[in-house]
Amino acid sequence: MKEPSSTLRETDDEARRLARILLRSARYAALAVLHPETGFPFASRVLLGTDIDGVPVILVSALSTHTKALAADARASLLTGEPGKGDPLAHARLTTQCYAEPVDRDTPLHTRIRTRFLARHAKAGLYIDFPDFRFFRLVPQSASLNGGFGRAYILDGGDLVIHSEANDALAEKAEAAVQDLVARHPDLMSTLTLRLGAPEAGPWRIYGVDSAGFDMISGDLLMRCEFDTPAADLDHICSNISKIAYLIP
Repeated sequence: MKEPSSTLRETDDEARRLARILLRSARYAALAVLHPETGFPFASRVLLGTDIDGVPVILVSALSTHTKALAADARASLLTGEPGKGDPLAHARLTTQCYAEPVDRDTPLHTRIRTRFLARHAKAGLYIDFPDFRFFRLVPQSASLNGGFGRAYILDGGDLVIHSEANDALAEKAEAAVQDLVARHPDLMSTLTLRLGAPEAGPWRIYGVDSAGFDMISGDLLMRCEFDTPAADLDHICSNISKIAYLIP
């Protein structure tokens, strides 16, 4: 009997780009862990953010089952990707296998993640500093991308992480640099919104940047734009954003 051919495609740059967008543009995700008492898979919904290196971040309460599960076994999976009209299985989704790393309070890492998380989830400010809440970085180990029927790929964890020596420097000054760029070009956001085909939901703003791209938000809507060429510094980030907005070659 003839063996069935593999449904997996060779992972290419287009697949990697789609996977990064699915992960970095998600407001929330389904989080799967192993129940600490029964060992059964346990799934929950969590708000999702990203660190400057693209690693997904969650904010969870110590009282929740999934937090207790992560404390007992750091392995977890995230499911991201929004279904649209029609068959939900026809829309792209990404399953990312991760190791959960707790983030200690009163550290520069916690301060950075807290700032980035609140820029995406402002209402989390109501509870983000409660003593039972903490952040975890979910470091990708591997991922399974389904880009729609007949478009399945396997990715390495490194395909989803931003490997740049400039990460720490960018994290400190990127927000101020982007604010300055917007101030110098008042039409930048309206031009970007039009150029990227953003839904007409209201005013959009850039709320996060990194060496691989930038994130925009309007109410509950998020958009991720990846650079064609990774940025090495703040000037390069601002240049990339301007090129996208004004179609500069």
